[in-house]
Amino acid sequence: MTGDLADKIETGARLIAAAKKIVVFTGAGISTESGVPDFRGPDGVWTRRDKGLPPPKAKVSVDRVEPNTGHLAIVRLQDMGKLAFLISQNVDNLHLRSGIRLELIAELHGNHSLLKCRSCGAKHQKAEVNWDDGRHGRGYRTDPPRNDQPRCPDCDGRLISSVVNFGDPMPEDDLELSVRHSKACDLFLTVGSSLVVSPANHMPQYALAGGAKLILINQGETPLDNVAHLRFWEGIGQVLPPMVDRAAELM
Repeated sequence: MTGDLADKIETGARLIAAAKKIVVFTGAGISTESGVPDFRGPDGVWTRRDKGLPPPKAKVSVDRVEPNTGHLAIVRLQDMGKLAFLISQNVDNLHLRSGIRLELIAELHGNHSLLKCRSCGAKHQKAEVNWDDGRHGRGYRTDPPRNDQPRCPDCDGRLISSVVNFGDPMPEDDLELSVRHSKACDLFLTVGSSLVVSPANHMPQYALAGGAKLILINQGETPLDNVAHLRFWEGIGQVLPPMVDRAAELM
């Protein structure tokens, strides 16, 4: 670790230790170290598409992807009592698998392992209701329902995928919670997002308008690079775990 990086990690750790309400915002970049391709990174899906190249190959099959040290560092913030809320653009379920409590996360683009009831809004794990993608389909909102699809155990309503596809409305409850927590935090930590997808990219701006400090960790450029109080260009695994570990020492 270079002296400059060590100094920046120390600064970030002190910001974390001093903060009362931390909101963490994650994009696809946090899952790349688990083998999941991102979208706008140097070898991302959209980056390669714009160059006329095929999409990157996943390094690990979907059913074998595991949370990485970046995910676990956020869990440690939760266990330290520092995490007020986690906002994620990812649908890979790695945050919940890593140990984040369901009430502390808003997944703005849904979660491929969660179903949502169209009647009462309750969310259920596919395994919980015996949903099989091969037999019951993906459960997209626009797909016609199948007679044998499991129903909501709470109200017998129709279950659909919680993933937000093109043309689907954003989950209003998650969006409202994200805005409220962003406005109320004193430290906003952006991890692995290019901050170009609306309305999710408005969250750090709400935080800044409310007087919060902004730490930004991303290997690609973002629109907020010049206003971040602390900007890291290194890989998330190089920065976030040691920064959280050091914050724990300072508390």
